Amino acid sequence: MSTKSKLTAALLGILLGGFGAHKFYLGRRRKGIVYLLFCWTYIPSILGFIEGVVYLFSSPEDFSMKYDKKYRA
Repeated sequence: MSTKSKLTAALLGILLGGFGAHKFYLGRRRKGIVYLLFCWTYIPSILGFIEGVVYLFSSPEDFSMKYDKKYRA
């Protein structure tokens, strides 16, 4: 089981994805900073929404494998 909630990451991506909130939550600080730097272009908002939907529809196992630190090398 992932230490990060899939639902929380998805909601952050959908609602606050333009500011990179979901990236910061998942421990991806550099990507979160890039989202913050470009939030005025609205491109991160679109990407965050798409990523949030992807998080929602991914299986818990896939989400854990990709975002849980104990599975990452």
